[in-house]
Amino acid sequence: MRSIDAAQRRARLGVRHRLAYEHRVADAAEIARSMVVLHATDPATVYLSVGARGLDLVPADVEKALYDDRTLLRMLAMRRTMFIAPTELVPALQSSCADALAEKQRRTYGRYLEQAGVIDGDVATWLADVEAETHQTLLTLGAATGAQLSKAVPRLRTQVNPTPEKSYSKPTNITTWVLVTLGAEGRIVRGRPNGGWTSSQYTWAPIESWLPAGVLDVPVDVARADLVRKWLYAFGPAPVADIKWWTGWTLGDVRKTLAQLDIVEVDLDGATGVLLADDLEPVPTPEPWAAFLPALDPTPMGWQSREWYLGPHAPALFDRNGNIGPTIWLDGRIVGGWAQRKDGEIAWRLLEDVGADALALIKAEAARSATWFGEVRAIPRFRTPLERELTA
Repeated sequence: MRSIDAAQRRARLGVRHRLAYEHRVADAAEIARSMVVLHATDPATVYLSVGARGLDLVPADVEKALYDDRTLLRMLAMRRTMFIAPTELVPALQSSCADALAEKQRRTYGRYLEQAGVIDGDVATWLADVEAETHQTLLTLGAATGAQLSKAVPRLRTQVNPTPEKSYSKPTNITTWVLVTLGAEGRIVRGRPNGGWTSSQYTWAPIESWLPAGVLDVPVDVARADLVRKWLYAFGPAPVADIKWWTGWTLGDVRKTLAQLDIVEVDLDGATGVLLADDLEPVPTPEPWAAFLPALDPTPMGWQSREWYLGPHAPALFDRNGNIGPTIWLDGRIVGGWAQRKDGEIAWRLLEDVGADALALIKAEAARSATWFGEVRAIPRFRTPLERELTA
């Protein structure tokens, strides 16, 4: 069994995640492809992740890729998490992850409607009819907010109390339920937000606005194999457990998918990992580099086993639910954290000694991050201990 040490994994990370200086590019969509997808739970993360890897890019370039060129699309996928995906990957994500999510959402919301007793007749038929009317309305309007759609489709204003036995629960319109389900099913998509690049108040558009023929149907096994192949190139080598965690699939589904691929087992400093069989050649170590990555960036959130790049720094950089905050990277490992203060200053702290040369690289990246933000202020959706301390 071939051994691949932490140094080689860090070299691959720097090169393939486009964090090493010579591998940064002036193309937001290409950056997303390099990461398979970009995390988008926090809207600002998308822009900051691109900014950290971009060459002469500004936030407007990300908006152009998303909403003008439409080479990127926002969707729920793995682990019911929001991602920005290259449009060519959408069919694989839809089949391997989103279809099952849509089915689960529809069952859940249908059960709430049945329990509330607010619908005469078959709930599933009624809900399907409301979904079809909402989609058709969006095809007519081109784009609309949830509030605008609820006016155009009166049944979206149907109110349901999902958990009446809870004192804090109260009746709510089903508008969001229907829109989330249609989005998960790939019939509508979140469009341009009402605010700037930190806003999560999205308009909605029919999927045909991004993909004129809709989402192509791909067999589940083919879709899963395509997704894992891309993940292994970007994040491999890695333990099988990391693939299970990242995809949110069962271990059985992961093993069935790996059986379709030409992979080899490798030794990762005593643990067993997998890697594409045609990707065994070492990646040359890039020139020294530093990067300021945002909270929930796809690089630190790409693996469940993180010791080889995180070291002992988890208590300062993660919240209690496993969400990572803003991090400082040096040559493929985390060495500190950072935050944006109210006045726009980028405050940062190293958690280990890095030496004078590396310190100069880190200072340059701090200045670059401040330039990317400009006048925009963005508080991470999930606050972590060091981020809170730096902004206190």
